[in-house]
Amino acid sequence: MRKLRIAMAQINPTVGALERNAGKILGFAEKAAGAHCDLVVFPELAVTGYPPEDLLLKPSFIGDNIKTLQKLSRKIRGITAIVGFVDKKEDIYNAAAVIHKGGVVAVYHKMFLPNYGVFDEQRYFQAGKSPLNFTLAFPRAGADNSVTVGVGICEDIWYPEGPARVQALMGAHVIVNINASPYHCGKALQREEMLTTRAMDNEVIIAYNNMVGGQDELVFDGQGMIINEEGAIIARGRAFSEDLIIADLDIEAVSRKRLHDTRRRKERPDAGEGGLREITLHAGRNKKKRPVPRRPSVPARSAAEEVLSALVLGTKDYVRKNGFRHCVMGLSGGVDSSLVAAIAAESLGAENMTGVFMPSVYSSRESRIDAQALAKNLGMEFLTIPIDPLFDGYLKTFKGPFAGRRPDVTEENIQARIRGNILMALSNKFGWLVLTTGNKSELSVGYATLYGDMAGGFSVIKDVPKTMVYGIAAFINAREGRDVIPERVLKKAPSAELRPRQTDQDTLP
Repeated sequence: MRKLRIAMAQINPTVGALERNAGKILGFAEKAAGAHCDLVVFPELAVTGYPPEDLLLKPSFIGDNIKTLQKLSRKIRGITAIVGFVDKKEDIYNAAAVIHKGGVVAVYHKMFLPNYGVFDEQRYFQAGKSPLNFTLAFPRAGADNSVTVGVGICEDIWYPEGPARVQALMGAHVIVNINASPYHCGKALQREEMLTTRAMDNEVIIAYNNMVGGQDELVFDGQGMIINEEGAIIARGRAFSEDLIIADLDIEAVSRKRLHDTRRRKERPDAGEGGLREITLHAGRNKKKRPVPRRPSVPARSAAEEVLSALVLGTKDYVRKNGFRHCVMGLSGGVDSSLVAAIAAESLGAENMTGVFMPSVYSSRESRIDAQALAKNLGMEFLTIPIDPLFDGYLKTFKGPFAGRRPDVTEENIQARIRGNILMALSNKFGWLVLTTGNKSELSVGYATLYGDMAGGFSVIKDVPKTMVYGIAAFINAREGRDVIPERVLKKAPSAELRPRQTDQDTLP
């Protein structure tokens, strides 16, 4: 019976850190080889990290990435590997290298380049023209013991008539698709439905390996999966964490299913401009192996839990990958800053966080109590820096130019900018990163102050609507079994407290 033991290394690379990424790739390859896997698969652009953006405009970076891959290929032994990197011919390509017996034996160039939403691949890459199949031929007397694998990259698999269709019709038993697929709420289900359809339509096993980690404003959630020719998920990677997913693939089951499908005999695959490339690799003897231990099932997550995990990972990686060790933020006693503080404390450790309460004459006693209680509950440093002396100084400065005019949004924005200046001063003095606290609902309608509450290095909840802010905050309290975020914060009307009796709902009805 033909089997293929595959490992999908769901890793968290860092953009530009070529040697560090190569070390991670080698470490996971050695683990997979130690588990007697025949093939190990790494994410899209695993060598460079994703997205490398304008690093791709530097010829030296392209050359260094190729040298890193070549050096890596000589170290990977006892297993065949598929590794994402940037290839250079007459142009540069988003590519996957097939590594076998100490060398790169084949390279696939991504054929469909996304150029929508967060993707800008047509700015940098040339599209590939040729699908690739490779066959692992295992020696076995008197029987066919070979397995054919098609290689694809991310967007390639989303097209029903894309390279996966040609590869399957031309004999691929398994389609390996390597990804850097960013997360959004509900994306995992969308992927699963598409991959199930693609596997069943093509009567092929799909091994979909996804990157994990945060890079600037993107978060990659992992959650790779292996789906058999019947559309059943036989292995699934963890969400928002590195993982090595190992499964034994039943190649005979694919062959049996195809024998009964007369449609396949009538189709004439169109391999496009470059034609299908096929190579055969002679592997070691496919020995009988102990069964792969069953992976524990992953319980379904609520939307609030899933988004919280994404925010925690995104914050942690942004801070870590940019070389910061400590963060600072304003604590107002409101729900937005409370949630950002809770996310940051979970991401970085409360000992690496400082919260600053900056009261004015308009700040309520309750806000002070709630901000202080939150900091205590989280275990983070809490500073109080009143802004009244600075605000009074501004009012005196503008007493002449503003004479005869009533206070309005001008004075409100001055307060917000004073607070932004205080946080940036702490950042400059101590090397702390400022976390901003605006949510998507506010930012989408401009309910914020330029150079004020928008000042900072990383906006943690900029993609989280206000209603979801409340849902995630409530989830944190429920998960911890206590009011980490004070109950009053979740019940009182939100207010910027920049004028008497102000509430957000009156300003933005």
